[in-house]
Amino acid sequence: MGLTRLGGITPGRLGLFAGSLSGQPATVQREVAVEMERLGFGTLWYGESVGREAFVQAAIYLSATSSLVVASGIANIWARDPMAMASGGRAISEAWPNRFILGIGVSHAPSVAARAHDYARPFSAMRDYLDRMGQAPWRGPEAQMPPIVLAALGPRMVQLAAERTAGAYPYFTTAEHIRQVRELLGPEPFLVSDLPVVLAAGRKEARAVGDAHTGRYLRLDNYRNNLLRIGWSEAELEPPGSDALFDAVVAWGDGAAIRERVNGLFSAGVDQVALNLVTKDPTVPYLAELRTLATLNSPVGKRPQ
Repeated sequence: MGLTRLGGITPGRLGLFAGSLSGQPATVQREVAVEMERLGFGTLWYGESVGREAFVQAAIYLSATSSLVVASGIANIWARDPMAMASGGRAISEAWPNRFILGIGVSHAPSVAARAHDYARPFSAMRDYLDRMGQAPWRGPEAQMPPIVLAALGPRMVQLAAERTAGAYPYFTTAEHIRQVRELLGPEPFLVSDLPVVLAAGRKEARAVGDAHTGRYLRLDNYRNNLLRIGWSEAELEPPGSDALFDAVVAWGDGAAIRERVNGLFSAGVDQVALNLVTKDPTVPYLAELRTLATLNSPVGKRPQ
């Protein structure tokens, strides 16, 4: 497994992406995080868009649990300068040693424009940002920078992740692309893959629940361009996507079907799969789905040596 760059962090083979949990009150977030930990999931990943600030969100989850690893997936580089990002990462890492992974990314053009920034050169922006993070002063108690993981889809960002960080976190993509990412990364860096999950009896039911998810991300250029680059056609990517595209990106079915998809990602080279639960009513905490999927924790597939 590519865990050497994570220092003393043990993230587990199965994680979860917070998804709709991000919109819940803090009391609910704490309750669900405790249940994730009890059920044996290793890491809770969460995003940053227009909700809670990334380090505040980490503190909510970490303060409620005792062993669950928490990871920003991702903290937006346009939301804070490099010194603030480095200071926030160190502060969380010092308060909860070996339990925080700092995932960072360039976000998307509409979100960046809403923050009054220019998205013209995202790769150069990330490279320069990492330089400045590495030079940032720190006057707090002795604290190591947490391991940094990049949101990475294209070859240049993946290579930057391999050269400069602990690893990569591709989101909304396919197992075949994940295989390509592992080849670019090499064996050492940590690789975690997002996997949208819909528990459903058939594709019709799965699409009725999951089309809003695929439709949302197919309207974002970064994900759409990545899928075009790896061979999908414009017609297949018309939101909410063709059946073939839906099947390639979303794991749907019963627990056995989800396990098969998880094992497929391990075979493609990931160190961890982050289950992204997509449910019929996102306003209801997904505790029932968590308990159904907890059987995947023992045992899950192994990455080929």
